[in-house]
Amino acid sequence: GGRKAIIIFVPFRQLKDFHKVQNRIVRELEKKFSGRHVVIVAQRTILPKTFNRSALQKGPRPVSRTLTAVHESILEDIVYPTEIVGKRIRYKVDGSKILKVFLDPKDLVNVETKLDTFAKVYKALTNKEVVFQFPVENP
Repeated sequence: GGRKAIIIFVPFRQLKDFHKVQNRIVRELEKKFSGRHVVIVAQRTILPKTFNRSALQKGPRPVSRTLTAVHESILEDIVYPTEIVGKRIRYKVDGSKILKVFLDPKDLVNVETKLDTFAKVYKALTNKEVVFQFPVENP
């Protein structure tokens, strides 16, 4: 619906420490901000393709600083502590892309209500359309 979400950017180096207590932090903050969804994302750097032509730095651009790598990592951060078990890119007839992300079914109960929020947050941060789903088990 039209609920607001709170995105907390943490320094990348402290992300691991935040993950250790993320469940508690998120629970308390959601209680404090009366039911708003809270998402913790690491502050990452995206370096341009022309980076290795500049005189200031040493060596080529690290893969972890590419646009694609940073967007993938943001996706991982948004859904944490759930894990992503699969991804599909759907190309529509008009040329637009939708990323379908499949989450671990064991966390269905905890994150089912947040799927819409995850998609909106990812769209706000990366300007990419994404749909979060749980894989359907075929008997």
